[in-house]
Amino acid sequence: MFIEPTDANQRLAIALGDPAGIGMEVTLKALASPNCPSGMKPLLVGCRRSLEATHEQLRKHFKGPLADPRELEVDDIPLSQPVQPGRPTPEGGAACFAWLTAATHRALEGKARALVTAPIAKHIWHQAGHHYPGQTERLAELAGIQQASMLFTAVSPHSGWRLNTLLATTHIPLSDVPQTLNPERVCSKLDTLANFCRRFRERPRLHVAGLNPHAGENGQLGTEELIWLQPTLEQWGNANPDVTLTGPLPPDTCWLSAGQAWNNGDDHLSPDGYLALYHDQGLIPVKLLAFDQAVNTSLGLPFLRTSPDHGTGFDIAGQGKARGASMLAAIRAAWELSNSANLLNQA
Repeated sequence: MFIEPTDANQRLAIALGDPAGIGMEVTLKALASPNCPSGMKPLLVGCRRSLEATHEQLRKHFKGPLADPRELEVDDIPLSQPVQPGRPTPEGGAACFAWLTAATHRALEGKARALVTAPIAKHIWHQAGHHYPGQTERLAELAGIQQASMLFTAVSPHSGWRLNTLLATTHIPLSDVPQTLNPERVCSKLDTLANFCRRFRERPRLHVAGLNPHAGENGQLGTEELIWLQPTLEQWGNANPDVTLTGPLPPDTCWLSAGQAWNNGDDHLSPDGYLALYHDQGLIPVKLLAFDQAVNTSLGLPFLRTSPDHGTGFDIAGQGKARGASMLAAIRAAWELSNSANLLNQA
C-alpha cells in the first residue's frame, strides 16, 4: 500500500520494542485511539511482517479498535527468524536493539521530531551481546553525550495536576547508589529538573528526597545528608533564587502531597518537581499514582524521547490483554513536549 510522504515535523519515530513482548500490541491500540494527537504521523521502526502477524493474532482476542499496519509507515527491518509472543530470544533482543538504533538515527537525522520507544527486556539484550543498563544509556551513546536524565511525567485524569519526578541515578544496584551520588550529580539533575518545570511555572517549586530513612535523622540513620547533601542543596538554592527548593525530605513522606494533588487538585503544598536519589525511591510513588499515565522522558538528548512506564509483559503477550493507555500517554507526551525547542537540549 502506498503511504503518502510525511513532513518530518509531523512524524514521531516509534521503536517497537522486544518482538516477544507487548510493544507492537500497545502501539497498535494506542494509534487507534481517538485521543492520538491530531496531525501526528507515526513512523514505526521494526519488522512489518511481525507487526502484521501481531495485528492478525490480536483480532482473534481483542474486539476494540486497532491501527491497521497496512496503513502505517514502517521502516522495515525484518527479524532473522520468527519470534513467538511470550517467548523472548537472543535473536529478538538483537532485533529490537537494531530497531532502537535505527529509530534513534531517524531522530538524529531530523526525519522525526521525537522518538517513542516500546519496552525492551535488558536481560534479553544482554543475551544478544548488548550490555547496556537500559535504552537510555544506548540513546546517550548514539547521541554522543555522556549522560541523559530520566524523568517521569504524568497528568492526572482526576485533577489535571502534573507529576514530575526525575531520578538522580537510574539502573544501578542499590549498593552502588551512595558511591555514585555526589554534589556535582545532584546539582546537574536539579538544573535539568528546574529547566523542565519552568515550562509549567515561572518560579518552580522542587522537593528533594533524602537518601536514608527519615533523611538520616540528624545523622542517626546515615550521615550523607549532613555531610554533603544538605550543604549542596543550600548552595544550589542560593544560586537559583527563582526556585523554591525543599529538602532533603524523609523519603517515606516526600510524595504525600503528590497524592493529594493527583486525586483532588489541591496543589498548594505540592511541588512542580521531585528529585529522587535512586530508581525505586522515585518509581514506587510514580507507579502507585500514575501507572497507566506515567511517561518515561529522556532529557539532555538532541531530541525528545518518551516511553511507556511498563515492561515487556511477556506473560500476557499475544493475548490481547495489554492496555494501550501508557503507550498513548507516551505518544501524546512526545508530541506535546517536542513542540518546544527549548526543552530538547537541557541536560
